[in-house]
Amino acid sequence: MDNTLLVELSRAQFALTALYHWLFVPLTLGLSFIVAIMETIYVKTNNPEWKKLTKFWMGLFAINFAIGVATGIIMEFEFGTNWSNYSWIVGDIFGAPLAIEGLMAFFMESTFFAVMFFGWNKVSKKAHLLSTWLVAIGSNLSALWILIANGWMQHPVGMEFSVDTARFEMQNFFDVLFNPIGVSKVLHTVSSGYVMGSLFVVGISSWYLLKKRDILFAKRSIIVAASFGLITSIFLITTGDESAHEVAKKQPAKLAAMEGLYDGHKRAGIIAIGQLNTKKEIGDNNEDPFIWKIEVPYALSFLGYRDINAFVPGMNDLVYGNKEHGIEPVNEKIEKGKIAIKALRSYKDSKKQNDLQNAKIALKEFRKYEKYFGYGYISDPKKIIPPIGITFYSFHIMVGLGSWFAGLFLLMLYFSMIGKIENKRLLLRASLFSIPLGYIAGEAGWIVAEVGRQPWAIQDMLPVGMATSQLDTTAVIITMSLFTIIFTALLIAEIKIMITQIKLGQEEA
Repeated sequence: MDNTLLVELSRAQFALTALYHWLFVPLTLGLSFIVAIMETIYVKTNNPEWKKLTKFWMGLFAINFAIGVATGIIMEFEFGTNWSNYSWIVGDIFGAPLAIEGLMAFFMESTFFAVMFFGWNKVSKKAHLLSTWLVAIGSNLSALWILIANGWMQHPVGMEFSVDTARFEMQNFFDVLFNPIGVSKVLHTVSSGYVMGSLFVVGISSWYLLKKRDILFAKRSIIVAASFGLITSIFLITTGDESAHEVAKKQPAKLAAMEGLYDGHKRAGIIAIGQLNTKKEIGDNNEDPFIWKIEVPYALSFLGYRDINAFVPGMNDLVYGNKEHGIEPVNEKIEKGKIAIKALRSYKDSKKQNDLQNAKIALKEFRKYEKYFGYGYISDPKKIIPPIGITFYSFHIMVGLGSWFAGLFLLMLYFSMIGKIENKRLLLRASLFSIPLGYIAGEAGWIVAEVGRQPWAIQDMLPVGMATSQLDTTAVIITMSLFTIIFTALLIAEIKIMITQIKLGQEEA
């Protein structure tokens, strides 16, 4: 069996599932709170127009919620089917947040979803409003636990490797829960969902204004969504800065790829926009990294380390080492990793033979080099650098679009407040076409997070190549093909149903 092909196919299948899943999740996160805010206004004012408005957006939320659940369940099953080695090695830690998500958050949102969607005129206004808020909170709690698990993959803490079971075992749940990478990932990812929900409502409402129908409904929707979107987009930018700061400290190779930084230096600048030189390679000093670029001086040192004079390591420093700044060469880490692997094998063999003295010596040797264990499976030092092109461009697309969204919400809110929004047809069109841009920004963010972590399934500890199941490649190809067909059909179905509902308008829908 070609293990390289198996690994790449398994990665491709999981990437397919994750990217499709994220087409549904952010709208669920953002639209749930927008609907809850609208229903709160209805309960406070007792204005039936706000009830109609709430029910319209709630219907679109329900369509998206139902299809999003299907892709999410499949993605979690893939940990057992395609990544069983990963599940065995880290299941004690990774499984805990996912179990809490299922038991607490998913059941809560599913239960109150029924009350929210079918409970109109069956429960009191306040009880219905409570169910709507609980659905929103439950949806976001689901995201919280999943993102905490993902944050642990980016920066593993709160555990210890058991030499007897060859598994990572949890030592401190709260270290996992309050992992700084996990916290910043939760805040940044969830707030991106709020922005996506706001873009959706603002964009669809703009379409109504362009068509000169449901005018009052559209204007009210824009004011609520643009206000929510402006606040959350500012928060998104703030959490993005903190997330990049954590990446600089914990995942320097990802940061270097995000900025196309080959040679580290002090007072490093951020590339605002630029074109990578595809001829440039790690260790090659003859080619410039960029064909052209616009750089903001000192910004990378400051944003990454909160000091404009800070040294930011580049890809060459991380691969070949930098003694001045205490960066160890990868080839030395690989050799130490191989010593750790050999010591672990010696420990197990000695235990089987009841040779406790040699087992004790081997265990001491393993613990000495334990932090390099994952590097022992890396064949080429350059492989510790993630794919540069896709990481760099995805990061800059995400940042650029995020800045545009904040400006868009500000303009939409301003012209709505002064009563001239229906006359700004160019702005309305920009709002409508910003809906797909929101999805592009969200997917780009996940590409940065996950492609930027390569080659690691668990940062610095477990390479992706050691995490897969021993499957036949044909089985992976067949399931990936089936998933592609199913997910695409679900996406087309959602789009068609939503377009039908939107064309019907507030009254008929």
